[in-house]
Amino acid sequence: MHFVFDGVFPHPELADEDGLLAVGGDLLPQTLVNAYRIGAYPWFNEEDPILWWNPDPRLVLFPEEIKVSKSMKQVLKKGTFSYSMNQQFEEVIQQCRDIRLLQDGTWISHEIVDAYTRMHHLGLAHSVEVWEANELVGGFYGIQLGKVFYGESMFSKVSNASKAALIYFCLHAMQEGIKLIDCQQTTAHLLSMGAREITRAEFLLLLNQYTSA
Repeated sequence: MHFVFDGVFPHPELADEDGLLAVGGDLLPQTLVNAYRIGAYPWFNEEDPILWWNPDPRLVLFPEEIKVSKSMKQVLKKGTFSYSMNQQFEEVIQQCRDIRLLQDGTWISHEIVDAYTRMHHLGLAHSVEVWEANELVGGFYGIQLGKVFYGESMFSKVSNASKAALIYFCLHAMQEGIKLIDCQQTTAHLLSMGAREITRAEFLLLLNQYTSA
């Protein structure tokens, strides 16, 4: 197990078999930027010290590989949803937190909310919002460095809202030159939408190429 001192992280390949890279440190903006640049992200329970993860393999989505099912094409064609970005960041992260609290607990502690809201004010954290009849019904937030967007968490209050958010963002990403979306951990939901696993080594090469772009 490795420890972080003054925001200096061990090499990503020193993560253990579960992907745990380091323990400790803080959630200051520069620490978070340093972490994301090497593919690390914080994920810990509120009562625990900060844990930094860098799993292998890594689930990623290349925006141009987004899969839109026939049923989702019908949903999008109906025009039920409308979309925005960075209009309700604090509400999006709070909804992500609240929904998980109602399930089996959440890692989105008040400390995380404060840290990522600070990153948003610095122009580094962004949100995608999905609306239905002027109500916020879905969305997600994450960090962008260069041409990489690191997805953190999403929520959905109605069927298909989170899928619609991701499809909308992939179209935006292609227009804005974002090359890679980091999905962090593998889920069937994301695999069905075109995400795929790559090795940590491959992921680090892509970060090196795109975060400085």
